[in-house]
Parts: sequence; structure tokens; C-alpha cells
Amino acid sequence: MKKKIPLHTQIIIGLVLGLIVGLGIVKFGIAPDFAINYIKPVGTIFITGLKMIAVPLVLASLIVGVSNLGDITKLSRIGGKTILTYIFTTALSVSMGLLFVNIFNPGKSLPVETRDNLMNLYTEAAGTKSLQAAELKQQSPLQPLVDMVPENVFQAAADNASMLQIVFFAIIVGIALIKIPKSKAEPVIAFFDGLNDVIIQIVGFIMILAPYGVFALMASLIVEITGDNPDSALELLLALLKYSLVVLGGLFFMVLVVYPLILKSFTKVTYLEFFRAIRPAQLLAFTTSSSSATLPVTMKQVEEEIGVSEEVSSFVLPLGATINMDGTSLYQGVAAVFIAQALGMDLSFTQQLLIVMTATLASIGTAGVPGAGIIMLIIVLESIGVPAAGIALILAPDRILDMFRTIVNVTGDAMVCTVVASTEGELPDGLIRKSNPLTVS
Repeated sequence: MKKKIPLHTQIIIGLVLGLIVGLGIVKFGIAPDFAINYIKPVGTIFITGLKMIAVPLVLASLIVGVSNLGDITKLSRIGGKTILTYIFTTALSVSMGLLFVNIFNPGKSLPVETRDNLMNLYTEAAGTKSLQAAELKQQSPLQPLVDMVPENVFQAAADNASMLQIVFFAIIVGIALIKIPKSKAEPVIAFFDGLNDVIIQIVGFIMILAPYGVFALMASLIVEITGDNPDSALELLLALLKYSLVVLGGLFFMVLVVYPLILKSFTKVTYLEFFRAIRPAQLLAFTTSSSSATLPVTMKQVEEEIGVSEEVSSFVLPLGATINMDGTSLYQGVAAVFIAQALGMDLSFTQQLLIVMTATLASIGTAGVPGAGIIMLIIVLESIGVPAAGIALILAPDRILDMFRTIVNVTGDAMVCTVVASTEGELPDGLIRKSNPLTVS
């Protein structure tokens, strides 16, 4: 029986073949129309498919996640504490990503000519850029909060740029399902739970197309931007490498600096022993790129190795797998600014603040499965007026980066769970493990 090639390997192969084919078309003087008319449409279908399921994915996942809180009294104490901590760490991770990408400017390493060629591919976005900037300057600082409330939820659902309104509506629906009688709420929750499973399956179908989509997008991109200068392709790949290093640097900063500081501030658990305790969950997160698939192992390690009570872990960790995506959010912040830089678009402070808000709220509805982060990135890009097709620039290393950012997602879940348990007095005072015990006192 033949061993199946992993998806991330297929995507890398697609990238390399796309690069070769694109350069071959340029070098041998083949008409660019061939790539534009017969190769690029495959990539367009891939991007459109991801856009297609963005709204139902967020709506179903978020309604189920909020309604699973169970009751408002729990939400008011442990739930409120957990959600606020998750939102804080997510917003902090996005901010860290924005800080790193603005310091190192990976997209600006591209020559001006290459950036101009990329921007010319999206003339519609270029034409509306100055108008959008002028509108943002005239807006009230609280306008983003006003814009979160939809006049017409169906109209909002028809526009991916209005995803914040869908997030707001889904949260309200989830809370309402908690408040109404259980007998009436259960069929509605079961419907959205089933819809969520269906959408995740559709994500799997769409990701089958990913290697071909990456091939098509890269081949057509090379043809469109290089013109008579094949060196532009090498410059683009070097910028992509710099982008990947910025993302990894931000992720390691969260795990090795930010999380230890938070743990030290609120618990007596040393970070070295915390890291040892959750290492099996981190390894599984790396290999599966799925917070949801890793959840049972995360719960086992947190309960048996750190000593968090089952009452706290069974509430905080499943919620974290639904709404806490620190690594994914950091990546979205870096990727959004990198794409804007590569396209020659300067993002204002207000737009970058909108990235923090959108990525934080969108992470609440991010399914803990491989590839879902790309869908949320499209939401972030469209909210700030950056062409969503720009994700073609960062798709190649996405699967590999996904493995690392899932480690951060799972580590963040376990860290917040430990902090909440400590503030609730649910951590023991003595040693937990029978071998290689934790230092918690």
C-alpha cells in the first residue's frame, strides 16, 4: 500500500512546481495569457472556496462555543475570568506580531518595481486605497464598535468584510441559547453543532485543492510580476523567508517570554516544569496542527501532571480550543501587514488597530483544524481593505508555520487554565507527579 504524501509536503511541491512553470513560461517566451487564462483560474477557485465557507464557519463554531458555557452564573465568574484572559492573551499576541512585523518590515525588502507590479494586479484595491484612508481619518474612534452591530444580519452574512457583525450576532445568539429553556435550546445547538461539523468537513475538501491552488497562484504570480526580470521571483522568495522568520520569532517570543511572565505573576508553577508537563500535548499539536485533536491530551496532562481540578480543566480547555488562538492570531497580524507591505500599501494606525480587533474576535470562531487560520486571515485582510488574493504570497510555508502556531495555541490554553485554577484555589500545594514532580510550592 502506497504511503500518502502529507498535505504540507504536497503544498511545498506545488509551490516549487509553480515557481518552475512560471519561470519556464517567462524564460521560453510563452504567451502570459496561457498562465492567466488556464492556470490562474484553479487558484482563484481555491481562494473563492475559502471565502465561501468563512461566514458559516464562524457563525456555527461561535454559537456552539458560547452556548456550551452552560449557564450564566458560571460565565459570570470562572467563565468571565477565562474569556477575559483569553481575549487579553489573544490581543497581546496580535500586538506582538504587529510589533515584530513593523520592526523588521519583511514585505518592504521587495524592490519598488516588484511591489508596483504586485499592486498593479489589484488595481481595484489600489483605486480605493486613498478613499478608504480618507474615510478612516474622518471616523469617530468608537466607529468600529458602532460597525460591529449589524442593521441586517443577512446582508452582513453576504459580505466577508462585515465578519465582525457576524461575530457579534453569533455571540448574542449563543448567550440567548443559554437563557432559554434547555428543551428548546438543544435542537438549535444540535443544528449548529452539526453544521459546524459539515463546514469543517468542507474545509477538508477545499484543502485537498490547496497544492493545485498554490501551484496555480504561484505560477501565474511569477508570470504577472516578473515580466522580463526573472530575478524578481528570487527576491519574492527571500522576502517570504524573512516573513517566515518573523512569524517564528514572534511565536517563540510568546512561548519563551510572555507565557513565563504570566505564569510567574499568577501561579507558583515554574515554567520549566510546566513545559515538561504539557510536552506531550505540544508534540501532538505540532504533528496534527489541530487544537481540537490535541484537546484530550491537553486535559490529561493539565489534570494529572499540573494538578488542575477536572471542574476547571473541563470548562477552560474546551473553551480555549474554541476561542483562544494566540499563535494563529499572531500569524494573522504578521501576514496581514506583510501582504500589505508587499503590495506597497501603507497601513495606518487605525487599520492596524482594526487588525487587533478583527483577529482577536475572529479567533473566537476559528475552528481548531488545519487550514482554518487561512480563512480567518481572509477576514482580517478584507476588514482593512487589503486584497484577499494576496494570501497567495504566504500560502507556501503556511502548513509548516501552522504546526508551530498550533503549539502556541495549545500552550496558551494550558497556561490560562493553570492561571484560572490558581486564582480559584484549585491548584494543590504539594507535589503532583509521581516521577519528576512539579515544583508548585
